[in-house]
Amino acid sequence: MAFAVSVSLLTFGANVSVASDAAKQPVSEQWQQWKMVGEADLNVLFFDIYTSRLLSPDGQYQVGDDVTPHPIALQIRYERSISSDQLVSATVKQWLLQGVEPALANRWASRLTTLFPGVKEDDRLLYVTDGQSGEFYFSRKFAPFTALGKIDSEQFNDAFLAIWLSPNTEYPDHRLALIGKK
Repeated sequence: MAFAVSVSLLTFGANVSVASDAAKQPVSEQWQQWKMVGEADLNVLFFDIYTSRLLSPDGQYQVGDDVTPHPIALQIRYERSISSDQLVSATVKQWLLQGVEPALANRWASRLTTLFPGVKEDDRLLYVTDGQSGEFYFSRKFAPFTALGKIDSEQFNDAFLAIWLSPNTEYPDHRLALIGKK
């Protein structure tokens, strides 16, 4: 009996150590173990544009005034070729629809122009945030993700994710599916 208790305590101690080590890792290294909150396809007319997935540590998304109240990852798998300029332009359009000041949207667009590659079918773009800042990653045709660059501004971080997660998004059904409400 004493042996069983000792083994249980050792096992429990090992599990705590592993969990503690994972919590110490940067969010950018944790996201691959996160659970899916929701998934949605964006189709415009007859065209498939992309499939997006929202991930979080516990598979839940906290709906509130802050679109990034906790760590989340947004992964987009493209279903067609889109140039870097088209991606940035579409992002700016969405920011303007969300009420971002044009001068600020253009400043952020300059940053995205240095980060976003052109995409082809099955390429993936990933944005991982700790709730305040984030990092973009890219994967060409299911290759491992490579870092594109960091976003240190919480305002930029929130505005980027608001395109998909804000109640004011242009695609409300897409949002509901992403946040697990549809």
